[in-house]
Amino acid sequence: MRAVAFFVHGVEAVVQLFGWIAAWTCVVLVGLVAGDVLMRYVFSIGAVWLQELQWHLISPIALFGMSYLLLMGEQVRVDVFYERFPAGLQRVIEVVGGLLLLVMGLYIAWLTLPWIDQSFARGEASPNPGGLPLRWLLKSLIPFGFVLLALQGLAHAMRQAFALPTRGE
Repeated sequence: MRAVAFFVHGVEAVVQLFGWIAAWTCVVLVGLVAGDVLMRYVFSIGAVWLQELQWHLISPIALFGMSYLLLMGEQVRVDVFYERFPAGLQRVIEVVGGLLLLVMGLYIAWLTLPWIDQSFARGEASPNPGGLPLRWLLKSLIPFGFVLLALQGLAHAMRQAFALPTRGE
């Protein structure tokens, strides 16, 4: 039981770190957008790389944020039905849901690997003049984000299956 708790806490610590990274990426994104607007409308200066960087930063926010939302219990579920179910059925739903996330996350990560390999082999970069290079690096966040989601799904399922105390208890 201690090994299960150690694993769950370890995964959750990693997910919390990447949730923190996603949150600070939001702050950076807001600063970049504000700076870009200021540069374009006040000084009539624009940069393609700056605009591309803005949409590039949305990727880690979404990909790291989805695991963090599950960790914080903010996942989407139909609460109008869920809250009326007995506690045992709720736990079964959480365990099955976590295991399905594990399978789905690993499958999506696996599906993206050839696509990223192809992007890396071609040295894919922005097609726009003055755009960002190393597009494969951005694409590599996709399998990483889904593996992180899969691990959090497993940790979530284990927390429910072994009735570990929820965060903060």
